Amino acid sequence: MNMENVVIIGSGPAGLTAALYAARAALHPLVFEGTVPGGQLIVSYEVENYPGFPTAMSGAELIQLFRQQAERFGTRYRSEAVERIEHAGDHFVIATATQQLRARTVIAATGAEARRLDLPAEKRLYGRGVSGCATCDGAFFRNKHVLVVGGGNTAMEDALFLTRFASRVTIVHRRDYFRAAPIEVQKARNHPKISWRIPYTVADILGETGVTGAVLRHALTGATETIACDGIFVAIGHDPQSALFKHLVDLDAAGFIITKDRSTATRTPGLFACGDVMDPVYKQAVTAAGTGCMAALDAQHYLEALEG
Repeated sequence: MNMENVVIIGSGPAGLTAALYAARAALHPLVFEGTVPGGQLIVSYEVENYPGFPTAMSGAELIQLFRQQAERFGTRYRSEAVERIEHAGDHFVIATATQQLRARTVIAATGAEARRLDLPAEKRLYGRGVSGCATCDGAFFRNKHVLVVGGGNTAMEDALFLTRFASRVTIVHRRDYFRAAPIEVQKARNHPKISWRIPYTVADILGETGVTGAVLRHALTGATETIACDGIFVAIGHDPQSALFKHLVDLDAAGFIITKDRSTATRTPGLFACGDVMDPVYKQAVTAAGTGCMAALDAQHYLEALEG
């Protein structure tokens, strides 16, 4: 089996930034992109808040630039998904459906997946009015009516954030009680731009090329109503893609990888984590890229220490 210096699992902003820094350090990183390369950013219709790019571009375009820049310095890519990883003393054994290889260090950059409503129209309209990130996409909805789906702190925070742009924000929540802290709910209740549909679920999303409305269903009676809106923000949580590493790392209650203070190191020597798989708070492309840089530098220093 081949021995790699650095294997990076994941190809979003975190993984590709780690690849760029590792490649420039002459570590010849190998990136496993997975079956859907690019991470969550790939579904963003427009990105306006990544530093250094004053003109908006799609997430797919930005990811392609990340990829090309890392490739320029010698990064290699595999489109396969990693199925198993084991720690074998001073190295790791990594298995895909077609091969096994060894690596001195591994960088986990598998990200987190925004929970979805599991509606056919949601898949078609994701990035075209349906979003999982108010901070990323809120500015596209100036003077528009948007829905926020959820009842936790994130939903309340997203609703309040969106009032900076939207003319009206409607919170849709399936229960008549909230998981959010009472103070956060009260802030939302006190805001003149925020209205409520409780207890309702989203039964369907309307629109062909963009969101034009939603069908809401009362959670108790089953009665439906149609509401016109221009955007829907799904704020029902994220699932970190950490299952591959769970036997090698410590996880918090939500499944995010826990790293050591002021580093990306995990409890297993040589295994580092970056991006949304270890970030339960910020979930931004730019912060993911920052931790990707950290992980590559941490891996470089770890390899230098091994060499004595």
